[in-house]
Amino acid sequence: MLVAGDTLWDIALAQVSKKNEDKENEEDIETRERSVFFLGNKSGGKTTIILRFLDRDEVSKPTLALEYTFGRRARGHNTPKDIAHFWELGGGTSLSDLAQIPITVDNIRTLSVVLVLDLSKPNDLWPSMEKLLSVTKNHINKTMNELGKKDSINVNEIKQRTWKMLQKNHPDWELVDPFPLPLVIIGSKYDIFQNFESEKRKVICKTLRFVAHYYGASLLFFSNKSEATISKLRTVLNNLAFGTDRSKTVSVEYNKPLFVPAGMDSLSQIGSPPAAEVDLGKISARNPIDLWKKVYERLFPRESTREFKDIVDPAKDPQYTEPEVDIMRTQKDQELEQYKRSASKSWKEMEFDTRGK
Repeated sequence: MLVAGDTLWDIALAQVSKKNEDKENEEDIETRERSVFFLGNKSGGKTTIILRFLDRDEVSKPTLALEYTFGRRARGHNTPKDIAHFWELGGGTSLSDLAQIPITVDNIRTLSVVLVLDLSKPNDLWPSMEKLLSVTKNHINKTMNELGKKDSINVNEIKQRTWKMLQKNHPDWELVDPFPLPLVIIGSKYDIFQNFESEKRKVICKTLRFVAHYYGASLLFFSNKSEATISKLRTVLNNLAFGTDRSKTVSVEYNKPLFVPAGMDSLSQIGSPPAAEVDLGKISARNPIDLWKKVYERLFPRESTREFKDIVDPAKDPQYTEPEVDIMRTQKDQELEQYKRSASKSWKEMEFDTRGK
């Protein structure tokens, strides 16, 4: 309200304040929409997780290809309900190319990814995760490149989102590679997994903690028979689907269901790759994630091939020499060697060489 004697500055401030109030009121009555894309092992429990979250008392059926459903949630009294779109990719890795359908220029700003891994099948865990994340990441990058031609500012904001989960002073800043969109990894069928031998459970827990931390993802274990894990599942999915507050609870005891929100873990707490009978320094690896993969697959070989074979690294082929790229590659190789040497010692004594960064 303006009164006699108001200066031009007072009038301008009043107008700005009114515009901000109008904008907030418009946002309160607008329907917000978000999308969540579920993918993972075939028959791994994706449909069960979605039905549990939506409180639908239905018998889950196998997902044949790509299925869609949605959920609504009211923000408050007399306000429109927000909408969450849920996409579920069936068929495990066999239909991974269908990931391009739910990943579009229109929804990528509000899209999250949920990777469901069947804990009862540890030999299939790494190859499924690797294939599905790789294909999904490629589709995301293509979509962001397309969006970048029209709106580069929005693309930069999207890329910075997952990095915000990790503080800049975090000791692992230089060793992680966050997924381009918010990512949650769910280890399903915990009720079966908890009956595994202690050492197997420890290896799988450590490995999944590392993978989640490396990709800037949240990690939780789930059982449809455990109300405690169902409650934590709701908290995480409500955050993705409706923007509710994130949980800051952390549970890393391998004898209990893991629950680690993004950015709340560290390499020093996770420990070294579980390779008691293997000299880490003798394993040829391109980066930390490759090192953990090779150690994990020595303990849990892929079902399709029981012997792991090293692939020739094209980066060392002289016909592809590029001085500037090679200098950067040498620097990264040195960082990896430091990582491996430190991992071979006590993990608590691990030091990160950040010189020149």
